[in-house]
Amino acid sequence: MFAAAMVAAGIVISGLSVAQLKTSKPDPQVAQATQPLQSTPGADTKPSAPAEPTTTGARPTGISPEPARPDADAQKAGAQPALPPAPAEKSAPPIKDR
Repeated sequence: MFAAAMVAAGIVISGLSVAQLKTSKPDPQVAQATQPLQSTPGADTKPSAPAEPTTTGARPTGISPEPARPDADAQKAGAQPALPPAPAEKSAPPIKDR
C-alpha cells in the first residue's frame, strides 16, 4: 500500500512538472561560443618551440642487462640476488573419487 502511494505521488509530481513546462513561456536557448584565438603581439619574431626528440624504441646499448639471479661463483663472492627466492609450490593430496 505504501508503494502504491509512492508511485501515485511520483505520477502526480511528474504531471505537475509537465503542466508547468507546457504553460511557461519558452526562453530562447543561446549557446555561447568561445572567442577566436588571437595571436600574441610579436609572435612572428619569437622562435617556435623545439621539436620533440626522436626515439627508436630500442634499448640503450651502454647498459648491459644483468640476470636476476647471479651465478654460483658470483653468489660466493657476495653478490646478492635482485629478486627474493620464489615461494615453494603448494600441493595438496589428490582428491579421492566418491
